[in-house]
Amino acid sequence: MRASSFLAAPLVALACCSAPLPPPLPTGAKADRIVVVKHQGWLTAYSGGEELVTYFNIDLGGAAVGRKRFKGDGLVPEGEYIIIREKPDSRDGPSLKISYPNAADRAYAAERGRSAGGDIKIYGVPVPMPRYVWDKRTTDGDIGLRHAEMRQLHDITPDGTPVLILR
Repeated sequence: MRASSFLAAPLVALACCSAPLPPPLPTGAKADRIVVVKHQGWLTAYSGGEELVTYFNIDLGGAAVGRKRFKGDGLVPEGEYIIIREKPDSRDGPSLKISYPNAADRAYAAERGRSAGGDIKIYGVPVPMPRYVWDKRTTDGDIGLRHAEMRQLHDITPDGTPVLILR
């Protein structure tokens, strides 16, 4: 085996298994709206009506179909919310908290004597994820992006950004 092909083999192996980096964005780009389409599995950030970036194959856990109604149901909310910036947890990396539950979510749960839950976030997940973790993954209502995508979204999304989560 030639030395050059010997050295190139690990690079090829790494390239096939690593997550793609998100596309570069214009300097100073800021999102003014985020739209998540659950059944398509994507999240798009917009600025001034123009698409800034779309992330595909987002993680909605094992219960992606259905609207979150109660604490612990494992479903992702649907409706209109806003981003609530929090101090990032250095253990988990950056995340963006969503203002779930809104008034309609609380009322629906209360009418049924249940809690709507809360603490729903957009957060980063490792990719490639080990198979034993992937088979058991659950977001408990959160939306998962690859770590590089999450860092990018975190950097461009100010507090108060509207989020629309669609079926």
